[in-house]
Amino acid sequence: MNKDDESGEHPRPRSDPAGAAPDSGKPRRPREGGGILMGRLFGVPVYVAPSWFLVAALITWVFGDQIERVLPELGGARYLVSLFFAVAFYASVLVHELAHTIAALRFKLPVRRIQLQFFGGVSEIEKECETPGREFVLAFVGPLLSLALAAVFYGAMYAVEPGTVPGVLLAGLMISNLIVAAFNLLPGLPLDGGRMLRAVVWKVTGKPMSGTVAAAWVGRALAVTVLIGLPLLTHTGALGNETHEISGLTTVMDALLAAILAAIIWTGAGNSLRMARLREHLPELRARTLTRRAVPVESDTPLSEALRRANDAGARALVVVDGQGEPQALVRETAIVGVPQHRRPWVAVSGLAQELTDGMRVPADLAGEALLDRLRANPATEYLVVEESGEIYGVLSTADVERAFVQAMARPGS
Repeated sequence: MNKDDESGEHPRPRSDPAGAAPDSGKPRRPREGGGILMGRLFGVPVYVAPSWFLVAALITWVFGDQIERVLPELGGARYLVSLFFAVAFYASVLVHELAHTIAALRFKLPVRRIQLQFFGGVSEIEKECETPGREFVLAFVGPLLSLALAAVFYGAMYAVEPGTVPGVLLAGLMISNLIVAAFNLLPGLPLDGGRMLRAVVWKVTGKPMSGTVAAAWVGRALAVTVLIGLPLLTHTGALGNETHEISGLTTVMDALLAAILAAIIWTGAGNSLRMARLREHLPELRARTLTRRAVPVESDTPLSEALRRANDAGARALVVVDGQGEPQALVRETAIVGVPQHRRPWVAVSGLAQELTDGMRVPADLAGEALLDRLRANPATEYLVVEESGEIYGVLSTADVERAFVQAMARPGS
């Protein structure tokens, strides 16, 4: 499964706390998070979430019982074999995710990380494909590689004796990769099949949002089907199990598994829908329209005088300039609020200003995702907005961007 930034961690601007240090405009190293870092493949970090160890233990226990039926002579060693199977299975899942990652990198899409977790893995791709064709390919390569692995394991079974440890392992890996491929091809978000359906609807309608809505609602319907259908299939023996062997504990475990799977699919479909609506509103965020008008003041100007000039000019921001009129710093709004009225005539603006860095200069024509990426890479409370010529256009407040973002998302249909 690949996830096009559906985690809700989209680059929203963040305001630094009041009174932030003057160097708070410098880029900060992003925190990767996501579990234990196992290494990097093609430059992309690979993490194993803590939940993986729980699933590995569960697979070891369940598959160990299956091995006992075929190879009872192994005794307790069967759990070592089943642990090897659990690791090999997740290695197959990693190959599945690598297919998504390599395709994304070929399409010039940044990949934040690969994470192996409770139910499989996720490739966190940070941008959308530009065309429905690329979207389809990006989604399809994962299940395709899982099918290829299943074929490889099937062919390898002919090279070993049936009923032996290698034979059991190869059969298990073949079946598990077939299940991974089939499950991911189901046509509902957040599964790969859902992304393929989204690409098809996008191609037909010409609207990526229509594709997301269709695939997300199919995903929700799929979640309900899994919740109801999976326990029914097991209880009726439709999956090949003997009905007389079904205990109360088995029924409860099947219902719990179905509930977890349904919750994951339902939540993923909802996240996909929310992220698509977010991206639909991103073009409305334009630096030029959100910028506050600013007045230039010299560093020794008293705060009261600077505010009087801003009020006369109808401005809401102050830019500290040198003798040649070149911008040097921004007077922080939070610092102004903290100065009592009776002290403002004796407080120079230089004591309330944050020195400008290159990252705090924002082009006036920046908009949408590019604007949010710029603010995320250079966290600050205010930014100097400049024209292409270098002329001061005004000051952009992170709080204004956040407010516009929330208002856009709260409009009808969002």
